[in-house]
This record gives sequence, C-alpha cells and structure tokens, in this order.
Amino acid sequence: MFDSEVQRILDFVAGGIGVRVVGAPGSGKSSVVRAVMASLEKTGVAVHFISGLRTHRTIPYSAIKGLGLDMRPGRSGVFDIADVFSSQLAMSGKHLLVVDDLHLVDNESLAVLETVRRRSDCPMVATAPETWAFSRGQLAVLNNGREAHLQLNPLHYEQVHVLIAQVLGAPPNADTTARILTKSAGNPRLIVRIAETASLSNLLVMQDNHWGMATNTLWNEHLRGTLEALLAELNVEDFTALQTMAILGTARVDVLQKVIPSDALESLERRGFLSVLDDHHRGSVAVITPPVIADYFRENEKLRDRKLLRSKIAGLLETVPQMPQRNSTPADRLSSVLAMLRQEKGGDDAISARHFHEHSADRERIRFERWEAHKSAANAAALLRIYWGAPVDFRRASRVCSETRTYDADPSDLLFVTITKAMLAINAGQGPAAAVEILQRLADDIPQLSTEAEDAITFLSASHGRVPTDAQTCLGAPDEQPSGMRSLVRGLLELYRFRPSAALEAVDGEDEDDAFPHLRPFIRGFAMFAEGRIDESLVFALEWRAEARKNLDHFGVVTSSYIAAHGLLYRGHFEEVEYLMSSVFAMGRPGFVVDSLYDAMLRLAGLRHAAAVIPPALSIAAQARTEVPDVGPLPGIGKGAYELVAHNSAQPSTFDRKATNLIRRQLKTGYVLEAMMTALLCTCICPSRTVLDLLQKILRDSGVTVHDQLIGIANAVVEGDRKLLGLLLKHYEPDPDTYQVGMLLRGALKRHVIEGDAAAADAMAQASAMFADRFPSANEQLSFNSFRTTPLTDRETEVAVMAGHRSNVEIAEYLGISTRTVENHISNALRKTGATSRNGLFLLVGNSLPPR
Repeated sequence: MFDSEVQRILDFVAGGIGVRVVGAPGSGKSSVVRAVMASLEKTGVAVHFISGLRTHRTIPYSAIKGLGLDMRPGRSGVFDIADVFSSQLAMSGKHLLVVDDLHLVDNESLAVLETVRRRSDCPMVATAPETWAFSRGQLAVLNNGREAHLQLNPLHYEQVHVLIAQVLGAPPNADTTARILTKSAGNPRLIVRIAETASLSNLLVMQDNHWGMATNTLWNEHLRGTLEALLAELNVEDFTALQTMAILGTARVDVLQKVIPSDALESLERRGFLSVLDDHHRGSVAVITPPVIADYFRENEKLRDRKLLRSKIAGLLETVPQMPQRNSTPADRLSSVLAMLRQEKGGDDAISARHFHEHSADRERIRFERWEAHKSAANAAALLRIYWGAPVDFRRASRVCSETRTYDADPSDLLFVTITKAMLAINAGQGPAAAVEILQRLADDIPQLSTEAEDAITFLSASHGRVPTDAQTCLGAPDEQPSGMRSLVRGLLELYRFRPSAALEAVDGEDEDDAFPHLRPFIRGFAMFAEGRIDESLVFALEWRAEARKNLDHFGVVTSSYIAAHGLLYRGHFEEVEYLMSSVFAMGRPGFVVDSLYDAMLRLAGLRHAAAVIPPALSIAAQARTEVPDVGPLPGIGKGAYELVAHNSAQPSTFDRKATNLIRRQLKTGYVLEAMMTALLCTCICPSRTVLDLLQKILRDSGVTVHDQLIGIANAVVEGDRKLLGLLLKHYEPDPDTYQVGMLLRGALKRHVIEGDAAAADAMAQASAMFADRFPSANEQLSFNSFRTTPLTDRETEVAVMAGHRSNVEIAEYLGISTRTVENHISNALRKTGATSRNGLFLLVGNSLPPR
C-alpha cells in the first residue's frame, strides 16, 4: 500500500537526507517507518528506534531509555546519555535514527536527541501529525541537517479496494468499497477497522466471490474502541463541539457559529475533524470527518440523553439568517480547470460523496412522501429523475412506475415516467425488447406522444444493439425542424457513428424544454473529444463537473467525469484522471441511466493495469458488470477493448488477429466511434498493418483529419521505413496526438523486442529517444502507477532499456563499464520494479529515455 512512500524515504536516506513523515492519526506513518526499517536492516544498516508514547511523555528520559544504552552508574544526565548514544552512531557502518511520534517524546529525551544530532550527521526519519504545532524543543531536533518532507494523504478508491481485499482475503464490490471509503475518509487505520469489524459483525457477507453489505450500515460496537482512541486528544470543548455537530448533521458554517465557539471550530478543523465544503444552495457547510465519528456519537446513548445540549441548540437556532447565494465564474482555460482539479485533489472526495448521498436521500424521501400523498405523473417524474443519477431504490422505483395515475397526466411527465420504466426493464434483465414493447404501448395509447416514443425506441435500440442503417429515415431529414427529443437522439446516433460534426450540429443551441437536460451537454462535450478538440472538450467537461458538484448533481458529475476522463487519459494527465475517477467511484454505483458510464470508467482505470507487463493481482475493473456485450455505443461501455488488452497474448500476431476481429464487430453494429478508439489504442500499444488499415479507413470515411500526423508516423513504423520515420518525427508539430505518438513508438519498440528483431529495436529506441527529447511530457507510460512508484537511477534506467535486446557484455561495451557493474544495475532494477525477467524489466521502463 505504501511502496512508493517507502521507496522515496529509502532514496532520501541513501543520500544522507533525513525525512519528516506527517499525516493524520491512522494515516499509516508508523507502518511506513516499520517498512523502511525492515528494508534497511536487511542491507546491514543499524537502525536506532525511539518511540514516543502518550502515557510516557511526562516521564523524564522514558523515550531515550528505550534504546537500552549501556550507561555507567551515576551518569544519567543529558550530556552523559548523549555521549554514549553519539559513540554508537560513530561506529563503523551505516546508521539511521528513527523517531516515531516525535510529538509524544518527553522533553529530556528531546534534549538528548538535539545534542546527538548536533554531533552526528546520521540522518533521522521522524513521524508526527500533519497539523501539530511543534514546540521549540521538537523543532530543535527536527531542524538539524537536510530534511525532506513526506505527506501521507488519504487513500483513494482504488487503494481502498486493494486494502480491503488484503484485509478480508477477497475483493469487495463497488458499493462496499465506496461506503467504507466514505465512512473512513480514506484513513487506512479506519478502513482496516471498519472492514474487520463489519465482517466480524456479519455486516459484510460474501456474494459471488466479492464482499457485499448485508445491511445499510457499517457501524458496530466493535468500532467503539478505535474511535475512542482517535478522539483521545480532544479537550472537553472540542468533544462537545463534535457532539453538537452530530446532532445538527451537515450544517451551514454560520449556523454552527451560533452554537459552537469559533475557537472550537478552528481547533477541530486544524486537527482534521471538520471539513468545510461549498454548497451551491446553502453556501459554506461543515461536516464531521471522518464520517464514522458522526456515527459514533449518534449511536451513543449519552448523546441521545443530552437534553440540555439539544435545548440549547433549539433555542439558539430559532431564527437562522439566509445565506446569500454566491455566483462563481468557471475558469475558461485548460490550465485553469486543471489547476482547479489539482486543488480539489487535495481535499477529501469521501466527504464530498457523503454530502451527495445525504442530499439525494433527503430529496428522495421528500419526493416519495409527496408521491404517496398524490400519485400523479408529475410527482412520479420528480422522484424518478433522481434515480437517473443517484443510487436507485429499485423496489420503490418499480412501485412508482406501476402505481402512478396517468389519466390526467401532463404528456411530458408521462413520457419521462414511461421511458424510465423502459430503462428499468432493461436494467432488470428483461432486455431491450421489453423496453421497446413498453414504449410502443405508449405510442399506441396516446397518439400525440407517438413521435417522442418512436424516437425513444430508436435511442434504446441503437444503444443496446446496433445503430439502425435507416436512422436518417426514421428520424427525418436533417433540414426538418426536429423536436427537442429528436435532436438529442439524432445527436447521439451521429456520435455513435463517429460523425462528431453532425452530432454537434444536431444539438446546437440551447433548449430549456429538453426532457433530459443533461443529454445535450454530454453529446456536445464528447463530440468535441471525438472531433479531436481534446482541450476544448476538457475545459467544457471540467467546468460542467465543477458546476455539477456545487449543485450536488449526481447525474452531471458522472457524465461530465466520463468525458473528462477520456480527455485526461488522451493527454497523459494520469494523476488527475486517477483522482477524478476515484471521486466518482467513491459515490458508489450511480443511477441506472449512467451506471454504464460508471462501468466504463472502471474499465478505463483497469486499462492502466492491463497494459502493464506485470499487472497487479487485483484490479478495480473487476467491479464492472460482466454481463455486458463486447461492443457498446461509446468507448468503455462494451467490455471488448478492455478484455483484449487485459488478456493480451504474448504473441503480437495473436493480438493483431483479436483486435481486428473486435474492430470489425464494432463496425458491423454501427458503433464506429468505439471502433475508432479501439483501433487507435491497439495501434499505439502494438502497431500492425491490419489494425492501422482499419483505423485509416474509419478516419477517411468520417472526414476526420486531425490525426493525420499520427497516421503518417504509424505507417512509417509499420513499414519499417526508418528514414521517413526520422523525417516525420523531426518535423512533427505538436497536436492532440503528441502523447499517442510517444506511446506508438514505445509500442513498436516493445513489439520488436518480443519478436527478437534487435536491429529494428535499436532503431526504434533511437527514434523514441529523439521524440522524448523534444516532448518529455509524452514519455510517461500508459500504466503510470507502476514505474512511478519505483524510481530507478539514470544509469539503472539506461541499462534496463537495453536489457530487453542486448546481452550484459554488449551493454558493458556500449556504456564503457564492467559486466559485473551491468549485472548489479540489472539486479537493483529488478528489485525496485518487481519485474521477474530482463524482458519484463525492459517493458516496464521502456517509456524512459533510451540510450543514445
């Protein structure tokens, strides 16, 4: 879980640099330090470990005496102990000083450490809370010599998924991962405790080889001790403030300031127990973090019995002032929206997910009660609209669809309810035929809705089978004035068929009467991506996502994130897309309309692992539904491309055959956009003539020319025309495909290595090096999370790149070093990367600058 952090500390220590490791309680600081100690002790480093204890911080010399120093009787002062300790650090060999929980070390031990550090250049690794206000004595110990700073951030969705699987012995399903992440706020200790105690309490059960939730709660009495330890440092005022917040729930900051002293709120925020979020409807709101703390208080009988506290809150909140609504202007440039996303990454997606859930649950409860009182189509549509984005209560949704009165319904409301009923039928496994039957019945019963019903049938048929060849006829001629519904369906079909310009034309303008208001911006944003306007698409999608987050719009967040994820991946912004998708996964499986986009993002995240030579044992792509076809209307909705890469054959010829068959199947169903994206990905991973020919034909037939430079370079690579390739790369002008060109060159290099063509591999290594020199940002591999966590030295990288197609003797002659040195470099690189062979090592680091 902390391999990258451990490796960074080891690299710092190897350079004689100390490290300060900071994080929230339970963030894994001690685990990281233990892993560092174990690794160094294996190499013969003498580790001197000191641990601060909460119960010993007032006992003089308690921490330093834990070292077991051999002291002479009567000599136990600061300088006496420092003399003995300094002499140990001066012994031959390498030494490391480790202080765990520096903030709990007693003052006398701090004095000894300060003295020792002034006398010795031994590096020190120390851990402390991230928000701790250090005393002068603690700073005196820390600020001696060079020091690096390592922040342990909360875990994101994928890391939580892996950690739960390690703890419970089997992977959790998507909703379980999301719920545990939300409750723990990504805190490793809480994740482990929640998973263990929920399993112990039978709140988690094994379902289809995955852990799933048996009830709607994860709280159990076995968690009480863990929470008490977490809150042990709070004073009475802070503890009472948390109790008050637990009673109020999510509340505006101005409301909290009426019942909680400002000092207490600031103290809780500084300690990490309070998070402030921007709510479009209510201004700034504050919530308890991690959220499981709120469960601890709400389940506590003492809190339920605090009548005086509840009376005080009620008395102070008789009148609550209205918070003026703040208008924010979204950034209009890519650099600005990326900066906003990176800033958001520093926040807590688990807290945001909880905020969404609470808002959706409140709206659902209110609207369901309204529908039960009056079962009109208008009330039904208002409730069902929530389920298009937020998690679905299928029993309740089915009841609403079957019991709603239709005789006095507004046509638009009736249409929405019927389309929702049709989609529920598909989601329940009845298939598209059942959905078409429901819509056809509406068209027969209410002729005035026949046009809209037929458009909906066309949409469902195209999205769950194939794009009709006579779509132009059934949707009318382009010069006709289409209805809002028809223009949306036409736009989607044009997008499926990879005609982005036509899709944009179909949804041009604004239509406030859209029955499905999120569909128009979705078509517009993804059409821009398909047209090659990647940056414009990213700005559009990220601005839309920011606004959707402020509005607590679950549907908008998922759809905009899907568009943005494709753009970020295409541009190589891997850390940003990892966070963006993690924030979506943290919300759990969404409503039945956008759940296919959710699965698509799971597969996109899984592609990072699938493209690695040594994929991890667990991939979150396994959480995506498997009962879907290989082909789908949009990239990732069909599982074929992911399965192709995930089960990539060692033989390029086998991969070519499978890729060609998949692309032809996608074209046969009319899903040309998905076929184009599959062909582009396969060309970059393992370039071949057959796949490239299909890609060229798709682009030519669609009239898209933005990829011309990439196609030219790909042809030169496939034909082995080194002279032409050199010229094309030399005169290459940056365009949306810059990252893809770098990926294509690395893919060709790996293919030549696998096929044993050393001469072609050397030539491609030179070409890749030249391109990487010009465009360093295009030089990060697709499976970005593997190499990034295990950095090699420049010389180790240089040797590893040649290890795939040269012998040790050849490498030694080329670099002017001994064969023994080459062997050492390869051994170190294998250890750091976890590769099991020379070829695997080369493929893992093949993205780095090859030797020139």
